Amino acid sequence: MRICRYNENRLGLVENDTVYDVSSVLEQLPTLTWPVAPGDLLIEHLSRLTPAILAAREGAKGIPISDVKLLSPVATPAKIIAAPLNYHAHVDESLADAGIHNGVHVAHYEGFKSPVAKFGVFLKNATGIVGAGEGVQIHFPGRRNDHEVELAVIIGKQCKNVSEADAMSVVAGYSIGLDMTVRGTEDRSYRKSADTYSVLGPYLVTADEIAEPGQLGFSIHVNEEPRQNANTRDLITGIPELIAMASSVYTLYPGDIIMTGTPEGVGTVQAGDIMHASIDQIGKMDVAVRG
Repeated sequence: MRICRYNENRLGLVENDTVYDVSSVLEQLPTLTWPVAPGDLLIEHLSRLTPAILAAREGAKGIPISDVKLLSPVATPAKIIAAPLNYHAHVDESLADAGIHNGVHVAHYEGFKSPVAKFGVFLKNATGIVGAGEGVQIHFPGRRNDHEVELAVIIGKQCKNVSEADAMSVVAGYSIGLDMTVRGTEDRSYRKSADTYSVLGPYLVTADEIAEPGQLGFSIHVNEEPRQNANTRDLITGIPELIAMASSVYTLYPGDIIMTGTPEGVGTVQAGDIMHASIDQIGKMDVAVRG
């Protein structure tokens, strides 16, 4: 199942590049009372609501996906967790290009099995999340603002101290993620957390549709120029280990997003560019950059 949020917070079921409005299902979500628990209410109840979503699709009018404004399929993530330097070729790229890290969290990880083991994961501002139709606004004009395309994993249930063996059982689904980054000496979380610097889309593909998330080809073009082209089989720290590591420190909530890391080929974007990102079995999204 592929679900999207579009236009004025409508809920859509996506089939063959057509969006079917199933927003009536949202009436079945529980009423919130203060204090509101962390997490995304729809993602928390997605499994329970699946039969109702499929029923609402019957008779719903289809709209071409190109005619809607795609928002982030996760409306209210409690947090965005990201993995640094999680492809060997990007580690090498970072060592060779001084502009990528400027001496901050340099890519060497001697004595550790991986960069994630050395540096840990980091958090991005959850309110910086946007969808493909909203685009990216440059917040650091005159500096190097880079695209980083990666597989995004969406957590489906509240959990803590999840083992690697059980990690995939807490996954609700997958999306394409863009971890936008300004280069500089500031802390990584600051440089990656500006509004619109976390793009998620074009929709959420439920976990049951992707048997091998560790075997997905993905790429990004900027305008007509190919930039990044890789496969998740080359992740240094895989999805189960990332979930286990993150949940050992943070309680994970429904709708939490794990950005799994970007491969080599990161590059600069500027206002007027269009980023074309795709991941096998998920789809593709076009994201505009504005000043």
